[in-house]
Amino acid sequence: MGRHLLLTGASGQLGRWLAPELAAGGHALRLSDIMPFPDPLPAGASFVSADLADGAAVTGLAEGIDTILHFGGISVERPWPEIVGPNIVGTTHIFEAARKTGARVIFASSNHTIGFYPRGQRIDTDAPYRPDGYYGLSKAYGELLGRMMFDKHGVESVHLRIGSALPAPGEARHLATWLSLPDLLRALLAAIDAPRTCFAVVWGASANRDGWWQGGDGPRLGYHPQDDAARFAPLPEPGEAEARRWQGGSFAALGKDHDPA
Repeated sequence: MGRHLLLTGASGQLGRWLAPELAAGGHALRLSDIMPFPDPLPAGASFVSADLADGAAVTGLAEGIDTILHFGGISVERPWPEIVGPNIVGTTHIFEAARKTGARVIFASSNHTIGFYPRGQRIDTDAPYRPDGYYGLSKAYGELLGRMMFDKHGVESVHLRIGSALPAPGEARHLATWLSLPDLLRALLAAIDAPRTCFAVVWGASANRDGWWQGGDGPRLGYHPQDDAARFAPLPEPGEAEARRWQGGSFAALGKDHDPA
């Protein structure tokens, strides 16, 4: 039976790919973004323009919704004043709307919450946060917000720490971080269909032979990735030495002037 879904950030690259896939699954889909949706609307979908910084607008978006797939906000490293509105205030509005309406939140988190771990070090979802910039910090905030919202208000949420969601990996780092688009859809459908999620953190990565991440709540929710970046190896290793040192890649190297060792 189809659910009533809200997809924020629908006009972005991932949102545009996900919208028709989700609609094809029989879900009633409400799309939203600050920018117009550039493609024909999928069958049964509607589009509502909204600014995540507008709390009343976000509350209205969530009315009648079972699950919010929150992909909206800034998706790259930017100065703090550009991050705080969409990614901090906007994400808070999303969770407040979910609290009021009883919706589940699926939050597009990021590997940049832990970007300052060295490459090759295998970590679990309970490893301490090591964000590699203001973008990663905003995603760590979203995860902590979800934790608090469940503990205090019972708001269910799934936090998908997306690695490199691409049609195909393009560089050596992606051999560990790649999330194929079919695996992204599998993760989201598992999070939507799970009878109960409580608070969950899931690695947004495919079943990569050379991956750095282990554990997490994916199996508990029924998410079992099927693809592996290894079939694309070998791949080039671009970027400066500092970018090649950290799991966060170029995000970690950007503006860096200290060695955390």
